[in-house]
Amino acid sequence: MLRSLQIKNYALIEELSVDFESGLNIITGETGAGKSIIVDALSLVLGERADSDVVRRGAERAIVETVFGTAGNKKLKTLLRENEIDWGDELILRREISSGKSQNRCFINDSPVTLALMKETGDLLVDLHGQHEHQSLLRVDTHTDLLDEFGSLLGLREEFLKAYTRAGQTCGEIDSLRQQEQQLRERRELYEFQIKEIDAVAPQAGEEGQLETELKILENAEKLFEATSRLYGILYEGENSVHDHLVLAHNTLEDLAAIDKSFVEARAECASAVAIVNELAKFIQQYNSRVEFNPERLEHIRERLGQLSLLKKKYGGSIEAMLAHRERIGRDFALAENFDSAIAQLVQRFEKERALASEVAQRLSLKRHEVSRKSDTAIVAVLAELGIQNAQFETRIENRKASGGVMALVKLGNDMYETTSNGIDFVEFYITTNIGEDPRPLAKVASGGEISRVMLALKTILAKSDRLPLLIFDEIDVGVSGRIALTVGKSLKNLSQFHQVIAITHLPQIAALADSHYIVEKIENGEPARMTTGRRTYTRMRKLELDERVREVAMLMSGEEVTNAGLEGAKELMRIK
Repeated sequence: MLRSLQIKNYALIEELSVDFESGLNIITGETGAGKSIIVDALSLVLGERADSDVVRRGAERAIVETVFGTAGNKKLKTLLRENEIDWGDELILRREISSGKSQNRCFINDSPVTLALMKETGDLLVDLHGQHEHQSLLRVDTHTDLLDEFGSLLGLREEFLKAYTRAGQTCGEIDSLRQQEQQLRERRELYEFQIKEIDAVAPQAGEEGQLETELKILENAEKLFEATSRLYGILYEGENSVHDHLVLAHNTLEDLAAIDKSFVEARAECASAVAIVNELAKFIQQYNSRVEFNPERLEHIRERLGQLSLLKKKYGGSIEAMLAHRERIGRDFALAENFDSAIAQLVQRFEKERALASEVAQRLSLKRHEVSRKSDTAIVAVLAELGIQNAQFETRIENRKASGGVMALVKLGNDMYETTSNGIDFVEFYITTNIGEDPRPLAKVASGGEISRVMLALKTILAKSDRLPLLIFDEIDVGVSGRIALTVGKSLKNLSQFHQVIAITHLPQIAALADSHYIVEKIENGEPARMTTGRRTYTRMRKLELDERVREVAMLMSGEEVTNAGLEGAKELMRIK
């Protein structure tokens, strides 16, 4: 739900901040007060395009910021996760429009994002009905989702998606393999030569480093022998060796410690030094005894490193790259040797996967036809309640046969069908509201109050299944009055049990049903605007207290002059005792 909206320096709005509530939020105000400006500003933060002309005169930039609650919106959380945006139970959307050259900046939770991502996010948060593009029911690509949600078919659709994905992946493997066929056959002899050349040397991972270490030792065997011999003499065996001096020092410290206990610690440290020198001398003696003078081994290592160096130059620059190349061409060579068999195995697997996908697609299609008949009847009934008596509403489900190709992902009988991740059905809503006219695509229905009532009827039927958190209806009451207005209001009230609803209206029958009521008004220096020339006008929006709500509903009923009778009529309409 929309928790708050802040607008700065946008058109007539210098600064506006308003908190919204759950349920039915009603917005009223005189014509020209700025209600449409607020809706336009909200549409910006939902990803609509902007012009620098919207920046209030004298300001550097306009800012629109919203805070949404996101609990339960799984699609939104998936989108944010995919785009590495931190999220919690709140989501902050901010849009900044600079004056002069049009500069747009979009932020989600303070992270800079593209306008496209902001729009995609907005589409998962808000359905805005009016003279705006946020009319999801007018987008044909949403009709399948709405039908499936109404019929609780999302589980079956997920089952199809898994089968469809598996079959598609196998189909891709077959296509890729067939594209490689000629290339593999042409390179078979080359691969065979390279395999024999590499296998003749049989390089091993990590071998080169070990050989280089051994080579360095063998090349310096004489130096190592002489140095360790000399070092052993210094430490242990020679005259005046370190070991002998340390032993003498230890004996002296022992005598001193017998006289003065303060030498005890020094004696212990000297004993440790003697032990360390003994261990060091032992290691050097053992190393010296192992020094190897082996010209044959030295030559073998040099020859081996030369072979490895030559292969590295030809096959990737390193032993690891060479081994990876050997593994890759080994697979390709084996595939070239057994190509027909490999293709046959993949085709057999694909046929099984396609059969499963086709079976699930057929079940899903039959269910959609069944669900569409129920939803069409229900929508026509609600349209009649909303004053559109002669409406015809149809959910048309089309299956398109594939033009050809044995790899079509769904096959029913002998026919193959165009397939998407949603199945083989292409769903579109059709409607007519006039007797004698054939239904036309919903996306081409005339604008105005009629289209808003169509949207309201669809939302009423689909309310429990459509999970968009917020619905906004911009002047849904155009062309509506009397009994129909009350019915429209009750429909909005019913919708607000499942969604947060924000509705802009001029009708008291609708405003009277509000859970929260807001007024938009023009002001000058804190007072209602008198439209005096030469003075700046401001738009503000505020939430009404109960007594103010009664007075506003009374004004909608009777005009500027509010009488006691008008107030009583408003209370009766609002069912206030």
